[in-house]
Amino acid sequence: MSPEPARRGGLAQAPSATYAPDVTTLQGRVALVAGATRGAGRGIARALGDAGATVYCTGRSSREGPVDSVDPKRPETIEETAELVAAAGGIGIAVRIDHTEEAAVVRLFERVRADHGKLDILINDIWGGDALTEWGKPFWEVDVQTGFTMMERAIHTHIITSRHGVPLMLEGRGGLVVELTDGAFHGYRGQLFYDLCKVSVIRLAYAMSVELADSPVTAVAVTPGFLRSEAVLDHFGVTEDNWRDAVAQDPHFAHSETPLLVGRVIAALAADPAVDAWSGRALTCWDLARHYGVRDVDGAQPHWDEHLDAAIEEILSGDSPSPDDLLLLTVRKPQLDFDDSRAEQRARIEACLKEHERRESDSS
Repeated sequence: MSPEPARRGGLAQAPSATYAPDVTTLQGRVALVAGATRGAGRGIARALGDAGATVYCTGRSSREGPVDSVDPKRPETIEETAELVAAAGGIGIAVRIDHTEEAAVVRLFERVRADHGKLDILINDIWGGDALTEWGKPFWEVDVQTGFTMMERAIHTHIITSRHGVPLMLEGRGGLVVELTDGAFHGYRGQLFYDLCKVSVIRLAYAMSVELADSPVTAVAVTPGFLRSEAVLDHFGVTEDNWRDAVAQDPHFAHSETPLLVGRVIAALAADPAVDAWSGRALTCWDLARHYGVRDVDGAQPHWDEHLDAAIEEILSGDSPSPDDLLLLTVRKPQLDFDDSRAEQRARIEACLKEHERRESDSS
């Protein structure tokens, strides 16, 4: 059974068939991972290297020092990422660059053209917004300039990079553009500027796919699940070797994934000769992992949506939700807006939260 033709712009629904690509076909491919310093970007670069690709690893954090003082004071560098790519079997090339500077991006792709004459894979994973997100504040209380800085880093950079990278792809045999986001849903992500950034790159992938419809270039958006990034591991006080120790702090962490998993599914996408069937869609790491038969480094194949659905069902079936349970319901409810397949679940969540408010009011 072959995958059903994708509807452009639809939410991710993995076809029922299982396709097992030969990722060694990425040997000879040239990739550029914009935002490869850490997290998903580093995992994607490593996985593309493992498949034999030449990978330009770009970012602001370098052994020469960060580009600006707003960057988090983290130790990861693009040079380390390039070395990990090489250790995986590919060719890693570190390029220190601020993707908000259009002239620098133009020079970057001129270099790729001079070095290789083509570009096959373009990954837009530039973010830089963790330190800028004002969680817990309504939009009428946030700092507007801080929000605009986040949009410049997480949206403008993607547009600039695609604007000057895709022409090089069109000169060759085409390829794959991937926009990294957070969640494939169209509901709310809990903070105005964060939401705008993450949903905008989904729309960017769709818009590019429409204009690229008659070309050999495919554009998609991909979301990882609960990512065990370097920052997340540090937050829980664990390493990748003992990460399960943090499950006691957050049971949902048991269903997390390494950055290499999203890298592996993207490598599988890039190796798939029928990748255009996914064109314009917002795809999830967990659905793609099942579709392509990809597993994490420990052999796991976590499915974040299934886990959340099960966790929420357990809460809704109980009598006394804990504060953590109520927080999860509160966060999840707006995420389910516009999702007809989970309309009943959303209604039950809303009823549960209202009942809790009523009980709190009656007891006060």
